[in-house]
Amino acid sequence: MPRPITLFTGQWADLPLEEVARLAAGWGYDGLELACWGDHLDPWQAAEDDAYVQAKLDLLEKYNLQVFAISNHLKGQAVCDDPIDHRHQAIVGERVWGDGDAEGVRQRAAEEMKNTARLAAKLGVDTVIGFTGSAIWKYVAMFPPVGQDVIDAGYADFADRWNPILDVFDECGVRFAHEVHPSEIAYDYWTTVRTLEAIGHREAFGLNWDPSHMVWQQVDPVAFLYDFRDRIYHVDCKDTRMRIGNGRNGRLGSHLAWADGRRGWDFVSTGHGDVPWEDCFRMLNQIGYTGPISVEWEDAGMDRLIGAEEAIGFVRRLAVDAPDAAFDAAFSS
Repeated sequence: MPRPITLFTGQWADLPLEEVARLAAGWGYDGLELACWGDHLDPWQAAEDDAYVQAKLDLLEKYNLQVFAISNHLKGQAVCDDPIDHRHQAIVGERVWGDGDAEGVRQRAAEEMKNTARLAAKLGVDTVIGFTGSAIWKYVAMFPPVGQDVIDAGYADFADRWNPILDVFDECGVRFAHEVHPSEIAYDYWTTVRTLEAIGHREAFGLNWDPSHMVWQQVDPVAFLYDFRDRIYHVDCKDTRMRIGNGRNGRLGSHLAWADGRRGWDFVSTGHGDVPWEDCFRMLNQIGYTGPISVEWEDAGMDRLIGAEEAIGFVRRLAVDAPDAAFDAAFSS
């Protein structure tokens, strides 16, 4: 059975959910990875009104779409971040921002993540994708000098804040799939190892594999799949195009806007960058991943109506099922 291909609605939250559903169905997507912002999903409202959840399911059924996973990156970001500032005010909404007191924002963000687990269960899905935030991302350059005790405290802070959230995930029979991403507690290979250690490898916490964030850091996305094969809970398809090598463009982006030709890399629509997609999909087969493959459109140089429609054709062509038997099995028949 082919894996379902879904569209992540995070970059479409400026549109009503019904319009996104209509578009996705017309392009041939099997479902939506619903974002918990815009009018797409509200975990607080879902906690208070079961009819709200059913209305979302009815809307998807109207367009012959399913939901296999939901995402709450924006509120998850605020759980561990330090500092909490104007950037968070722009993304977390009034209910989480409140009076802007930093610790209050973190606590309310944690409560929303718990409600997100409850919402997932009501929708009948077992995976929530998101960010964790990080108290130590600000030290990524390690200068001025940072002691190991500070880094250790950052991982302890993550565990202290996320274990109670994950307790609710366990109660609901839902898993959290952390997107390995710069500015998070796990942003590359070794920080992922450290993050899993920090929470005792509990099963409620796994990974959302998005290779776009690995390519520009020169982390092999195929090897990552194999090494963390028991923790790949969800897959997002997003691409990155590198422009390193001219002696000018830097890997850190130089604080330049997306699509600026002086950047060392850019997110591009799936199939237009440097992710080795065929190798990745073959590895997904090898590790036995059977969950959804979700297209995450991000490309400052391409209209999303073009990119999202084109991407599903690209993914369907490459994300083929593994064969039922070895090709040489016929030789002995």
